[in-house]
Amino acid sequence: MISVRGDITVSQNTKEEILDAAKELLEAMLRMNRLELDQIISILFTATKDLDRAYPAAAARDMGLTSAGLMCAQEMNVTGSLEKCLRALLVADCDQRQDQA
Repeated sequence: MISVRGDITVSQNTKEEILDAAKELLEAMLRMNRLELDQIISILFTATKDLDRAYPAAAARDMGLTSAGLMCAQEMNVTGSLEKCLRALLVADCDQRQDQA
């Protein structure tokens, strides 16, 4: 089992941009870690306070990810932190070692 983390930013707070970015982020995380959708156990999505037009988990469901637990949360609001940012923490069932992902 491994857990991997990724992030992406959007230029505007729109449903389309949030969902497109979430899909792009998940596809990159899967590709870079040589994972398939059916290996995903769960994903925790966070979004900065300035993103409120869509749940990023909806993009995962649209990709066909129906058996994993998904959760969306608002990220801590830290002064000076990156704006319009989506982050994901993905947990997957695989034979890879964490330090080789």
